[in-house]
Amino acid sequence: MSAISETIVREFLEASGFLVQQGRKFVAPSRRHDSHIDFFATHPAATEPKAALLFELRPADLKHVRRAVFAVKGWHTETFSAAVMSNSPEIFRFAQPAAVKEAEKVFGTDTGFLKILVAPSLPASKKLRRESLEMLRDKGVDGVIEFPAVLSSLIDGVEKNRNYQRSDVLQLIRVLKVHGMLRERQMELFRSAKPRAARKPKS
Repeated sequence: MSAISETIVREFLEASGFLVQQGRKFVAPSRRHDSHIDFFATHPAATEPKAALLFELRPADLKHVRRAVFAVKGWHTETFSAAVMSNSPEIFRFAQPAAVKEAEKVFGTDTGFLKILVAPSLPASKKLRRESLEMLRDKGVDGVIEFPAVLSSLIDGVEKNRNYQRSDVLQLIRVLKVHGMLRERQMELFRSAKPRAARKPKS
């Protein structure tokens, strides 16, 4: 699952204007000393934001990110609650000093960069969500973007009448769109709601 998740995120980053370098091309026997950085990304055309970026990033926010390291966690079966993260310290390894040194070898020591986590999903509860975000900040993470937002942005950017033969992911999305397997999200707004049950007249 992690391989396809990383491929999808890389396609998303490139579509967003980033030049992307993969963190590693191999799977280490023991990842204890691995920096867990999946991508080093540079956006040559990044623009300054009018206001400070929020910690919870949206796809449109990335046009204001000039350099960043990304860690992709393809755990699509559970949310990133504080309890889950407490039991999985490797989630934060990409934001620790050893990983920062690794990133400085790519970006240089005279330029800043963000440490961004791509998480499958955060808790829906406001309280649990706040706890998760606070833990991520405390561990040195600079921003988080949820995987559904990444995938939705990628799907929206694929056109039916283009041939994406150089990308299996984009070509698959295109084929699904052509055959009606993927529907535009905006259309969901116009679906008629289920009729309410008729109220029984009072006797």
